[in-house]
Amino acid sequence: MLRGVAVIAVLALSLLAAPLAAEAQQAAKVARIGYLSTNLAANPHMQEAFRQGLRDLGYVEGRNVVIEYRDSEGKLERLPALAAELVALKVDVIVAAASNHFALAAKQATRTIPIVFAAASDPVASGLVTSLARPGGNVTGAAVITSELVGKRLELLTQAVPGVSRVAVLWLPGALGERTEKEMLKDADVAARALGVRLQFVEVRGPADFDLAFSDMTRARAGALTVLPSNMFLREHSRLVDLAAKHRLPAVYTVKEYVDAGGLMSYGPNVADLGAPPPTWTGFSKAPSPATCRSSSPRSSSW
Repeated sequence: MLRGVAVIAVLALSLLAAPLAAEAQQAAKVARIGYLSTNLAANPHMQEAFRQGLRDLGYVEGRNVVIEYRDSEGKLERLPALAAELVALKVDVIVAAASNHFALAAKQATRTIPIVFAAASDPVASGLVTSLARPGGNVTGAAVITSELVGKRLELLTQAVPGVSRVAVLWLPGALGERTEKEMLKDADVAARALGVRLQFVEVRGPADFDLAFSDMTRARAGALTVLPSNMFLREHSRLVDLAAKHRLPAVYTVKEYVDAGGLMSYGPNVADLGAPPPTWTGFSKAPSPATCRSSSPRSSSW
């Protein structure tokens, strides 16, 4: 995740490059980046990774770059106003550092300021870009298309827990977009049938539902757990890992932060291995337009 944010920093700088080149003979311009995310205080390492990525490219916050942070604090309804604030500040680029909702809010706020999304799920289906190869418009970034990974997680779980017959699937409606969620749930069902296990889909709307959700899993005699992607789940990853341990549910997660917190295993996009932009992207005179800047899709890795 941390190197992934550094890659997004490279993307952001590449989009800033062209205007800077035009002013090369003038006083150096201070770049202004809008950083739209959520729960910043709970994830300081993410902002630091972003700043480190900038420093690696010669941009130091407070010296030649200003970062305007906007935090939704977990409230999606705040996004339109926060995105509008960044546009009003005339930032050079907006980095949407969370889910599709953040990039979509930025896109609705401006059609001219470059927008770089980090780890968006199926950006084509969600309407962020026209295609991964040629995004079009003013939006580009790192695509994480994860529906096909659900089956692999179930496969790994059955290998790690021989004889498991019932697996709970924890999911948050609306986290990924309707089309992606439908595909993910369908893929989970198809994989479960092939593996000979039954699924218990457990829906939650927020952290307040966690205790009841895990109690439901226990009552239904689930023998293992898989957690679908969600920013809210990631924010609450330590609590989810603790609840899985408390209820003696071996679980497979989407990213390694869960494993770092004590979870059994994870399988998902290796954001650290996002396709790095070509070296010319960092050259001021050769920066690409977002419309032609290919969106990258990370490979999968297990821990």
